[in-house]
Amino acid sequence: MSEKRKFKKRFCKYCEQKVDFIDYKDVASLKYSLSERFKIMPRRLTGNCKRHQDMVTIAIKQSRAAALIPYTVSRKVIAGASFDDNRY
Repeated sequence: MSEKRKFKKRFCKYCEQKVDFIDYKDVASLKYSLSERFKIMPRRLTGNCKRHQDMVTIAIKQSRAAALIPYTVSRKVIAGASFDDNRY
């Protein structure tokens, strides 16, 4: 039998801070739940509990609708971002 990998247990940062509501206008706190291409990261990577992951998902979708966070980012913008300061 193969050995089981031992991973560090991830804890929900929103439960530790006792957050009841995640505001869609607070883009700085939502960026930790987004990948570099602005995709929503899954619970297994962020460590959020189901309740807070659902709240984060709804907040991200609302901020996308309000044009605070982009829906998609092209590969050229990501590749060029590391070399240039002019992204667009």
